[in-house]
Amino acid sequence: MAAKQKIATELDDKLLVIGCGMIAREILVIKQQLGLDHLELTCLPADFHFRPDRIAPAMDEAIVKARAQGYQHIYVGYADCGTGGLLDRVCEKHGVERLAGPHCFAFYQGAAAYAKVAEADMMSFYMTDFLCRQFDAFFMKPLGLDRHPELINDYFGNYEKLIYLAQTDDPVLDKVAEDAAKLLGLVYERRATGYGDLPHALANAADTTANPKRA
Repeated sequence: MAAKQKIATELDDKLLVIGCGMIAREILVIKQQLGLDHLELTCLPADFHFRPDRIAPAMDEAIVKARAQGYQHIYVGYADCGTGGLLDRVCEKHGVERLAGPHCFAFYQGAAAYAKVAEADMMSFYMTDFLCRQFDAFFMKPLGLDRHPELINDYFGNYEKLIYLAQTDDPVLDKVAEDAAKLLGLVYERRATGYGDLPHALANAADTTANPKRA
């Protein structure tokens, strides 16, 4: 009993971010840059990006587990991400907050900037640093494009442009994005977004944990 109380006490000042595996690297970089030493991270599978119906139930389970472990301060490292409001219901149920916005492509660009381009980007295929690193694993192999390139038009024929939202300046990732645009037959555009609204959101959540009266 004493050991459990000690663990609970140690976790009182911790902020647990339960995030999308697609933004794990970025969260850890921001944690280091901002010195958010009391922030801890655990992630749901990155491939939930393609299975948004799994996000809300998995998050519900993850929050219940974290509470049982003694975490009092939890932040959801997801935007709505295609859950159609179901993730918000989970957040409300547990009294936690999530990243603002419809998806990571929005908060990487920043809410204000995204609002200005959302309509014009309707026919655009977004890529991020993560999706560049995982292009083969997330697109080529699962969709069978490495074996059946004739399927490219079936999957991407309705897109007009590939927009790479670059979190970093990495020539290797730039080339992946450029080559992907050529492969998919799309106009290429690169936007240097950095981490957008993500640093501010994490810093605010971490500050609220350290100063609960500000919540």
